[in-house]
Amino acid sequence: MLITDLARQNLIHPPKWMPANTVMLVTMGSQAYGVSTDASDLDVYGVCIPPKELVFPHLAGEIPGFGKQIQRFEVWQEHHIQHPTKEVEYDFAVYGIVKYFQLCMENNPNMIDSLFVPRNCVIHSTAIGEMVRDNRKLFLHKGAWHKFKGYAYAQMSKIRNKTNSSNPKRAETIEKFGYDVKFAYHVVRLINEVEQILVEGDLDLQRNNEQLKSIRRGEWTLEQLEGYFVKKESILEQTYAESKLPHGPDEQRIKFLLMDCLEEHYGSLQAAVIRVPQIDQVLNDLAAIIDRYGEKS
Repeated sequence: MLITDLARQNLIHPPKWMPANTVMLVTMGSQAYGVSTDASDLDVYGVCIPPKELVFPHLAGEIPGFGKQIQRFEVWQEHHIQHPTKEVEYDFAVYGIVKYFQLCMENNPNMIDSLFVPRNCVIHSTAIGEMVRDNRKLFLHKGAWHKFKGYAYAQMSKIRNKTNSSNPKRAETIEKFGYDVKFAYHVVRLINEVEQILVEGDLDLQRNNEQLKSIRRGEWTLEQLEGYFVKKESILEQTYAESKLPHGPDEQRIKFLLMDCLEEHYGSLQAAVIRVPQIDQVLNDLAAIIDRYGEKS
């Protein structure tokens, strides 16, 4: 596994427990979106399961708010890691599974993308990793529109302010095309992705890769980009209103999935947490069954 190999060579320095407890690693960025070039670096996102006492500190005797608190693990990151034999540079971000689920539940665009990368971008996945991927649609809800739109606005702001003009490669594209083409393709990508989510309740990251490649080549003018963004924003406001996705996350179902993953890893959680199905969840399940059989009749 990539993290194990690089840690053994002392090229990265994750927590000692992490390599053996990483359940998923995926390549993100331009490779996941189908627009990579030979010069593209590799963004690697992952999910790990920390030792049980870091997830459930009370098992180590911690009383919340009293005395020394156990430091929670959320994410390990290291950047610009050169592979010893390949001409590739890695940026790593590996999240603890609790933090990862929380960010996915909030429809953070980067986390949602990591859930929906194509299979050829999955470089490591255990049974737990597959459990998460198999249930990835569970995380999607209409709140994605606000999150993705916010990220797209942030990219547009960087374009207008020429934020990356201090980066030689990015400054060159600004000089050549009048704007940063990498920020530009992310604007269009984010808008296209959230449209898929709202309409289909699913996400194919590479569906529009030819369009994104054309933007990276500088074939769009800034006026075209602005016009596309404004038009899509107007359309998607209506799409949001008509979407059949739930307005927010099904927190109870996602929590049960998280607990299933933790039990698969640790064994029984009986001593750590009580699992009691809430009456609302039971009613939701019954309603779903009634709707399913109603459609067949």
